[in-house]
Amino acid sequence: MKTTTNPQAACGCSTGKPAAPIFLQTVAHAWRLLDKPVLATIGILLAIALVVPEQLPLTLAFTGSALLSIAPWLALSVMLAAYAKASGADSLVARAFTGSPARMILLASLFGALSPFCSCGVVPLIAGLLGAGVPLAPVMAFWISSPLMDPNMFVMTAASLGGEFALAKTAAAVGMGLLSGAATHLLASRGMLTQTLRHQRAGAGIPGERVQWNIAGSTARMRTFAADALRNGWFLLRWMTIAFLLESLMVAYVPPALVVQTLGHDASAIPLAVLVGIPAYLNGFAALPLVKGLIDMGMSPAVGLAFLVAGGATSIPAAAAVWALVKPRVFALYVSLAIVGTLIAAYAYSALLALG
Repeated sequence: MKTTTNPQAACGCSTGKPAAPIFLQTVAHAWRLLDKPVLATIGILLAIALVVPEQLPLTLAFTGSALLSIAPWLALSVMLAAYAKASGADSLVARAFTGSPARMILLASLFGALSPFCSCGVVPLIAGLLGAGVPLAPVMAFWISSPLMDPNMFVMTAASLGGEFALAKTAAAVGMGLLSGAATHLLASRGMLTQTLRHQRAGAGIPGERVQWNIAGSTARMRTFAADALRNGWFLLRWMTIAFLLESLMVAYVPPALVVQTLGHDASAIPLAVLVGIPAYLNGFAALPLVKGLIDMGMSPAVGLAFLVAGGATSIPAAAAVWALVKPRVFALYVSLAIVGTLIAAYAYSALLALG
């Protein structure tokens, strides 16, 4: 009887799937394990060192200073979010956002305009709310209105640009929150926003236990607090570093005079102010003297409002934080609502100025 020998079997090679797909799977798995924000940070720094080495120390100084300036707010938001999870209070927050959608959206818009959190510092709270089961509509209303106004910003805006402008910006923050919440609710009710977070998180800190405000008396809750604070803190540190690295390049290579020349002097420049405000916005307090100077040079206050509002909601740090947290569809909705809301607010303010 003749026996046929398989040379692949004789040498111990598999006759099943080819080796190439296994290799590709291994590479894909290794890529998933890599820390993408850290790699991006290293890549940006290397690119600066190679292309414009003289900019590297300036970029490092700018990024370090920006991180230090925002550190108190980030730390506060991270601690609050970690405490809410460890104590189980995040489930109470979810229950507090109950009732009619209109009521939830209204309260979220008002609270967002009064809260002291910036667009980056509010991210852990947003993650906690979504993880606790709060509907996306009121969360979006809070998320849009929160970076646009707070008590400190109101005082500084009134001192720099006048009480009328500060009131207009406050009305824009609340109005954009209401618009964003309503639009999000409409889309969600039609099943178009079924998933929000990139990485789903459990809402309650320790399932099966009631809320315990004094978490120091429980080892398990303190561990939950520490783990959540470290996770959120590391999450924000990586993405904010990237955002501020990019912002440093924008500050270095986009001269303010070009912004002044580009924005023009009447309401027709509102759409352009929105487009310029997205990449050119620094932060709420740093932008005030720039806008004041532009208005003193003859720019319409409505254009200044468009620049401040669009930049506050969609600046590089804000966009980076949103992109890292939610699904691309939700990110696109956030940016779209911010742009549409800004246009409506700026044109409404321009019409009021014309009447006055």
